[in-house]
Amino acid sequence: MAEWQNRLLDPIYPVVFVDAVSVKLWDGQVANRSICLTLAVTVDGHRDILGMRAGDGGKGAKHWLHVLTELKSGGVADMLMLVCDGLQGLPQAGEAV
Repeated sequence: MAEWQNRLLDPIYPVVFVDAVSVKLWDGQVANRSICLTLAVTVDGHRDILGMRAGDGGKGAKHWLHVLTELKSGGVADMLMLVCDGLQGLPQAGEAV
């Protein structure tokens, strides 16, 4: 699992899908967390899971900036289309990165 998490990502993805779901997790007490899933289509047309991240419950621009910065540091240089369903703060984070 660690090898997969630390792998070098492709430099270009034609399409990247980002979504998040809020869930209640038990961590000594019930807490609201956001689970962010990032999927992509490679230039060869294959699907690739870029990452799954558990957040602190927030889904604003700061959270998305962190997610996109992690993708960039993982080797992603360009995304032709970033697809989401109206996630708050994602367009601003995408422009910043």
